[in-house]
Amino acid sequence: MAKLKTNSGAKKRFTLTGSGKIKRKHAYHSHILTKKTKKRKRNLDHFALLEKADYVRVKEMLVL
Repeated sequence: MAKLKTNSGAKKRFTLTGSGKIKRKHAYHSHILTKKTKKRKRNLDHFALLEKADYVRVKEMLVL
């Protein structure tokens, strides 16, 4: 049987932590930044962990 390919979009957007959780970036931090406050941009800069509802779908895309 052929190997499964990792979804290239998911590969660019998600990373694994050491404990096996999936990290994601926040949306709304790529453009139109002039009208957003410093506090809002700073909070969007941090990574977040993926929610349980999305975990199975992303896990399939990453072929874990």
